[in-house]
Amino acid sequence: MAQATLQHDVRLIVQGEHTDPFRVLGMHRVSVAREIRLVVRAFIPGAQEVALLGTGIVSPRTLDRVNDEGFFEAILPRGTEPFAYRLRVTWEDGTVGEFADAYSFKSTVAEFDLYLIGEGTHLRLYDVLGAHPDEIDGVAGVRFAVWAPAAQRVSVVGDFNLWDGRRHTMRRHPGVGVWEMFIPGVPTGTPYKYEIRGPTGEIFLKADPVAFAAEHNPLTASVVADLRGYEWTDAEWMERRREDPGKDRPMAVYEVHLGSWKRVPEEDDRPLTYRELAHQLADYVCDMGFTHVELLPVMEHPYDPSWGYQVTGYFAPTSRFGPPEDFKYLVDHLHSRGIGVILDWVPAHFPKDAFALRRFDGTALYEHEDPRQGEHPDWGTLVFNFGRNEVRNFLLSNALFWMEEYHADGLRVDAVASMLYLDYSRQPGQWVPNRYGGRENLEAIAFLQQLNATVRDRFPGVLMIAEESTAWPGVTQAPHLGGLGFHMKWNMGWMNDFLRFVEEDPVYRKYHFNLITFSLMYAFSERFVLPFSHDEVVHLKGSLIGKMPGDPWRKAANLRMTLGFMWAHPGKKLLFMGGEFGQWSEWSEGRSLDWHLLENPLNGGIQRFMRDLNALYARESAFWDSDCTHQGFQWIDFHDVEQTVLSFMRRSTATGEELVFACNFTPIPRPDYRIGVPRPGLYRELLNSDAAVYGGSNLGNAGAVYSEPVPEHGRPDSLRLTLPPLSILVLKRDEEQQPTAGAPATTDND
Repeated sequence: MAQATLQHDVRLIVQGEHTDPFRVLGMHRVSVAREIRLVVRAFIPGAQEVALLGTGIVSPRTLDRVNDEGFFEAILPRGTEPFAYRLRVTWEDGTVGEFADAYSFKSTVAEFDLYLIGEGTHLRLYDVLGAHPDEIDGVAGVRFAVWAPAAQRVSVVGDFNLWDGRRHTMRRHPGVGVWEMFIPGVPTGTPYKYEIRGPTGEIFLKADPVAFAAEHNPLTASVVADLRGYEWTDAEWMERRREDPGKDRPMAVYEVHLGSWKRVPEEDDRPLTYRELAHQLADYVCDMGFTHVELLPVMEHPYDPSWGYQVTGYFAPTSRFGPPEDFKYLVDHLHSRGIGVILDWVPAHFPKDAFALRRFDGTALYEHEDPRQGEHPDWGTLVFNFGRNEVRNFLLSNALFWMEEYHADGLRVDAVASMLYLDYSRQPGQWVPNRYGGRENLEAIAFLQQLNATVRDRFPGVLMIAEESTAWPGVTQAPHLGGLGFHMKWNMGWMNDFLRFVEEDPVYRKYHFNLITFSLMYAFSERFVLPFSHDEVVHLKGSLIGKMPGDPWRKAANLRMTLGFMWAHPGKKLLFMGGEFGQWSEWSEGRSLDWHLLENPLNGGIQRFMRDLNALYARESAFWDSDCTHQGFQWIDFHDVEQTVLSFMRRSTATGEELVFACNFTPIPRPDYRIGVPRPGLYRELLNSDAAVYGGSNLGNAGAVYSEPVPEHGRPDSLRLTLPPLSILVLKRDEEQQPTAGAPATTDND
């Protein structure tokens, strides 16, 4: 029997050490006994017999066994031309299978794609890398591709090959380090991993960095998913979003952790599925009047207590709540109800889990080799190497992926400060300066600028929001002007100062008045979001209402006042779930919010206040159409430290309408309290946080009050008000009902 395969090649393939199995396996023209003949070779461990089927031969041709491990070959008759073929395999247990040969297919990655990947500019990297169900030459299967430049071998493994890494060794493109292969017959829903032989010969398994789905934890395999089948119904929303500047619109964001918002106690306290959440969450958010939801990271992550911030599957919605198409349904349904969807996104760091990105090909591929650059000391995670083209490309295309495939309306970028500073949370000697000797991470800055410029260009109307906790200048300034290019930035300074203020016993608040006035010194230096986020109700910080001093009644009054002041302050709004009804206990990702508290009048009153506050916020453009300019805000009085009272105005630059706000930060009612107003007339009390319907003491101004020609705060006219305890009042001049000539200007509480 003639043999057309070198024993050296056979040995390397059987041992899983061949660097180019496509040169050997499959159909090839070779020289046999000084003749050019066609040969078909296959390595199928566990096969008892392998037969060749196809139009190029009259009848099935049994391949010769060359090696006991399962290496087969057949030398075809003289004059046989190449043809499409299949292999019929009789397994050792007697079963028979038939399939196309993975080694009979050409490369599925174009040279131009490889060029863009190496350059770091492939904006649709996810179209090339990952696992893609496809049909090639009439054969259904999956295109696999992965970036692993230092690997000696990369194989696709799964149940379809008994997790044998010798069976489907991929084709390597050495210039860029991309490995790829088309495997026929692999159905969607199939778990898989990559078996990698590293540069020193070690063999290990890795999940796919660009997988579109993953197994439910604690399992860690990637899962073949087809993202092409879902039919979106939000075309009108998407078109309207393109024309919406965002910063000049109302924006009240409800921050949600999907696994603990609500649960099903009757079914072992399981979390809601994506489809269940779609309807229940949309109903609730619409009822409460929030404009957006912001979801804590939905990208796949193995560790529940990380809340999603230690991502291992950057392109995969977590399987905890359903398949990818169900997450699309969630977004689609929220859009149909007029609710925007913002996703938390984590490009600053990734976890050290052995199955994920860490030393992916046996080298520091996504991270830095030097731990002074590559490890985050606070979180025990690894820092992306933003100086590497392919890493920047991975993150950039990932951000665009959630906008393209899942119609995300915005990304809240986590831990931006940790990206900007090389010495973030590091002591002297624990960090490496940049090329100029400074502490700024120049590569990360360039990446953020590229990211935000690209999003603005490709997805107008999508919001990029920075969680940036320092005084870095120009976070929301355009990249071409030297800024980072975000649309908005979380105002962490306001949040920290205001919480410190309201946590004080009211008797001492007058000594800390600067904490609530200082924010107006910089409120318009950036386009801000005011956040009361999940970070403020964990790690023994207590719940939002739990931070408030006093007995339960005073805590509830303080919370209503706090929410009212937050909504009145310039900036968009974000509130973590549970804060809207006064969740008493600290948040935990492992259990539902305490919805039964709504049976308590105090909690029900807080929720009712939040609902009415959102409705007023949406209705009155003075709250939001000039959030980013000085023209939208004016102090009336911030000097009444002794009584701990603030008053100010918000103005709509579009309509000229004004709202007057009066805040009493003490439990002492302030009768006959006078504040100056810009124009004389009847001022209606649009909202009073102390109303009985909200659980308050029901002090107020009987719904309206006329101004008096008494000068106050530099204005010729003023209002004489009753300021309820621990309250905020919102008043607006009634343009239609004003006093007639000679009528007395009296208050309604006389």
